[in-house]
Amino acid sequence: MRFPTTLSQLRAAVVLALCALVLLGIAYPLAGTGVSQLLFPFQANGSLTSHGSTLVGQSWKGPKWFHGRADSDNPLMANGAAGESGASNLGPRSRQLVAETRSVVRQLESLGIHPTADLATSSGSGIDPDITPGDALAQVPMVAGATGIAPGRLRHLIQQLTIGPELGFLGPSYVDVLQLNVALSKLR
Repeated sequence: MRFPTTLSQLRAAVVLALCALVLLGIAYPLAGTGVSQLLFPFQANGSLTSHGSTLVGQSWKGPKWFHGRADSDNPLMANGAAGESGASNLGPRSRQLVAETRSVVRQLESLGIHPTADLATSSGSGIDPDITPGDALAQVPMVAGATGIAPGRLRHLIQQLTIGPELGFLGPSYVDVLQLNVALSKLR
């Protein structure tokens, strides 16, 4: 019985490592990228539209637009920095969180929005693109006053763009703020 030498074991280990690198580090990711580009090009490229990504909350300035939650890209968030993602990790007893939330509530009220809990607080990701239908409806008086579009027409638009729970029961209904504002711009 012949035992392998250290040199032959080293050679086998290097060949195996190179094969693994080529297969798992180059070929597999390229195949996955190619398949996703072929089958799901919109999603593979970041779900980008001419107005922004449908996966990331956009910054809408002024009362003529519907606003998302007080996230990092939303100017209503007191200390939000554009592009940051993630929760603040501030607890309900945090003075900073209370001060920021009060500031957001004041800003919402100054725009004529009756603040809901979701509009006054940030989401866990900090870049949530969606709001509840109730959050959108709370903004109807502000948008109607700034654009001159009838409130009933805005409520109908919100109803049309409300997306129900997945499979009819998983999660709440929601409205994508980007889609809502794009549709709003077409009403004008």
